Amino acid sequence: MIITISGLAGSGTTTASKILSERTGIPHISAGDIFRQMAAEKNMDILEFSKFAEENEDIDIEIDKRQTEIAKEKENLIVDGRLSAHFVDAHLKIWFIAPLEIRTQRITQRESKPHNKVKEEIIKRSKSEAKRYREIHNIDIENLEIYDLIINTGSFNPESIADIILKVIEVISCQQ
Repeated sequence: MIITISGLAGSGTTTASKILSERTGIPHISAGDIFRQMAAEKNMDILEFSKFAEENEDIDIEIDKRQTEIAKEKENLIVDGRLSAHFVDAHLKIWFIAPLEIRTQRITQRESKPHNKVKEEIIKRSKSEAKRYREIHNIDIENLEIYDLIINTGSFNPESIADIILKVIEVISCQQ
């Protein structure tokens, strides 16, 4: 089964994807990891690289290409990325939402940065990404119609989120 898990920064896509991968034995890849790796290769932080990516659409195209190619080669895969559902042929497409404050707290803890700085970065990054997605792929990141399941991750802990997804996988498996 191919599963995409998408959501805005700090919504918990990577955490849930890792837990789901551990519980199911399905491998996991992350667009965020690819993006961070590419930023590090250019000796840039995420914000700098986001701005750079605005001017260089090859960055987004390369991330999408890598994910798509990997997914095509697999029978089972969890693909974690903001646009993964738009490019990966998946059996289950999931979108995570969470309030800005919760996402800010999560990233503040993960990156050990000041709360106000993280919040400002999330807002700038979200605008930057939305602009790139529109310009490069003609994708409106706020249009959630392609998703099979939308979960407010601010309402559940990561293990419960994995439980919800596992239940949906069970339902899908019974329908096939």
